[in-house]
Amino acid sequence: MAIGQRLRDFVSKPFVFFSVLMILKIYLAKFAVFNEAETWLALATGIPSVWLVFSLIELLLPKKKLGAYLVANLVMTSIYFAVIMYYKYFGVIVTYTALSQVNQVTEVKGSVFSLLHPYFLLIYVDVVILFFILIFSKRARAWGRSLRIRERTPLFSGLAVLSLAACVFSVMPNKGSMNEILQAQNMGILNYEVYVAFASSKDAPVDVSNITQAEIDKLKGEPAQTETPAYWGSAQGKNVIIIQMEAFQNFLLGLNIDGTEITPNLNKLMKGSLYFPRFFQQVGQGNTADAEFVVNTSFYVPRDGAASQEYADKELPSAPRTFAANGYDTATFHTNSVEFWNRKAMYPALGWDKYYDKEFFGDEDTVMFAASDEVLYAKTADKLAEMQSSGKPFYTQIISMSGHHPFNIPGRKYKMDLPDRYEGTLVGDYIRAQNYSDWALGQFIDKLKANGVWDNSLVVIYGDHQGLPIYSLTSAEKKLMKDDIYHRDYTVQDMMNIPLILKLPGDQQEAQVINQVGGQSDIFPTIANLAGISLADHIHFGEDLLNTTHNVLPQRYYLPTGSFINDTSVFVPGKSFKDGTATPIGGGEGKGEATQEEYDEALQLLSMSDAYVRSLPDRKE
Repeated sequence: MAIGQRLRDFVSKPFVFFSVLMILKIYLAKFAVFNEAETWLALATGIPSVWLVFSLIELLLPKKKLGAYLVANLVMTSIYFAVIMYYKYFGVIVTYTALSQVNQVTEVKGSVFSLLHPYFLLIYVDVVILFFILIFSKRARAWGRSLRIRERTPLFSGLAVLSLAACVFSVMPNKGSMNEILQAQNMGILNYEVYVAFASSKDAPVDVSNITQAEIDKLKGEPAQTETPAYWGSAQGKNVIIIQMEAFQNFLLGLNIDGTEITPNLNKLMKGSLYFPRFFQQVGQGNTADAEFVVNTSFYVPRDGAASQEYADKELPSAPRTFAANGYDTATFHTNSVEFWNRKAMYPALGWDKYYDKEFFGDEDTVMFAASDEVLYAKTADKLAEMQSSGKPFYTQIISMSGHHPFNIPGRKYKMDLPDRYEGTLVGDYIRAQNYSDWALGQFIDKLKANGVWDNSLVVIYGDHQGLPIYSLTSAEKKLMKDDIYHRDYTVQDMMNIPLILKLPGDQQEAQVINQVGGQSDIFPTIANLAGISLADHIHFGEDLLNTTHNVLPQRYYLPTGSFINDTSVFVPGKSFKDGTATPIGGGEGKGEATQEEYDEALQLLSMSDAYVRSLPDRKE
């Protein structure tokens, strides 16, 4: 009896009670995020930071310790919950910069709720139970009052020192790791969050005066042009229509499920277009807005935060400004509010003459959180005909939206029947939503042909970012991807593979598949060449994909810092290049090929882009 009483007394101590709760949550996060890591590592790196906080509560707040424990438990629980949720969609460890964008969540709440698996919510069970117990139980509140004594001060002083030392020991050896996921795993999630909040940039210092186009081309292995480039001026003086398709991955093109074409209109368009199947996203935290930034500047996304927030105060050299200087009118079209992702500031930074947002498109026929792609394309087609009637060519960008995660479009928009095995799956919802997006695009093409804009325009179509996050697919959904679509395991590089299609004006182009590796930063230089506009004096980090045979695409965010894609492989570092892995593009057998030189070049290119954009003058209101 005495032993049982001592055990109850021991467990009832808040330090022990809340430590047990946090250990359970550390393990839940471990299995959700670091499933392949050693179980002991999660505890060894996770519990010292918890004990440091709890020891400080015992030492500094003896009369308010219960309330302090409850608050600390809620805060740390929320951090673990945010890490789990963010990882399940983006595959990255959330940091304070991403959490600062929580105001965007209300716009995409459908995506957030779709990721809420019941077992994630278990992490808050104790918080809810304790809340109700403290409200309705006088005995529990008495427990709180009985704790207003200082426990053994030397014990908690020593534990605080040891816990702090353990935290430092977890952080210091891993500071130099380039791979943020490995960093978080080896530091512990709470230690990592604190480290990121105070750590300096991994980027090497760059002297902006040394950033020249010749130096960038040298790093990328781009030979100097000695003659007129291929396709030079093929669309000179013609309209440019850039269509950014929401969450559109490359595997959709040509896909046939039980006799049904998923993208019949794009498949038809490809028969008279240039098609780049080895094309990849280069977005960061801003996703769709980041794609707009990268495509229109040929710069890379910032290390932290969305480009639309980090760079909105800059006077950005851009495609809209370049084409405007060559006699084009410019405009961008997006059915959501211009306030979303700070586009109201970003669009002037990019130099767009006009933007058309929710105020122009209205609320009719809503899909997801704005007017449908049908409304987008119908009203945009009329506006493009009006712009063409001015006699000046135009440079425009159109942002589709109806294919947005979680892809649960209303039944009235269904244009295909799904086989039973796809019903109720994210893969099935995605395919049906993108089938509708393709159908709406077909309506747009028909209308542009009817109003005389189509044949007078260079049309550029690409996906903005991944649609099916590999981290949130169930085992059954991954099996669908393997058995029906890829006939091998679905990979991260497949997830990041988006299409690029270039339709030249008129009927001057036969179908051509170009296997040159490219990314979104390459679109601006490529279409500038087609328009006959030189970028020789314009800093850009992409390449003209019609006149290159080699490429290095630095990656951020969706892949760890130091990752890059070269002509044959996708490279992801470990702590450095030496323990990194290279896998062949397209899921080929064997190991991929990547060099230390390419790794160093990728990091230097990112640093140069960051430094150059930061050095640009602030935009005048």
